[in-house]
Amino acid sequence: MAETGRLPPADAVTDDNARLRTNRLTLRPPTAGDVQAVYEIHHDPSACAHNPSDALTTPDEAARLLDRWLGHWHASGFGYWVVRRHDDPTVLGFCGIKSVHLDDHPALNLFYRFAPAAWGQGIASEAAHAVVAWAREHLPDLPVIARVRPANTASQHVATKAGLTRTEHLDRNGEDGPDLFFTTTWPH
Repeated sequence: MAETGRLPPADAVTDDNARLRTNRLTLRPPTAGDVQAVYEIHHDPSACAHNPSDALTTPDEAARLLDRWLGHWHASGFGYWVVRRHDDPTVLGFCGIKSVHLDDHPALNLFYRFAPAAWGQGIASEAAHAVVAWAREHLPDLPVIARVRPANTASQHVATKAGLTRTEHLDRNGEDGPDLFFTTTWPH
């Protein structure tokens, strides 16, 4: 699966829809000031247990990761949002989509990673549902996909609660081992 900044154009998001709001959560585009939160969450061994290749060991790695996220926002007009509760500056985690190609088809890869302190509260499901709803409204021609490790049943539940369904024929080995695929729709 390859990343691409070629789809869709940067004007896919306007200031009016760059922020998402749910019953409990505010999702906003990241800023350079989020580097510490990126480091803390991606440095936590529990947060990256199912995807150890995503683990960060230094703040410089976090800065480079955040630069890639900001670059995707700049090129595509959407990306990974910073998730927090209303009126609370504490970053709970990150949830969003990025442009990818899977089997020569353009798609949107759904990503969510949260601090362990936010687990078990429905935060990831609420954020992922909002992101998938945004994608269906603003980028309806692109399927949303999620790659989930077989042992990560919590992530599988988040994907299904966000509106994705198991798509077994897409399963394959990923960077950290087997990936199970969940999608909104998929061209046959």
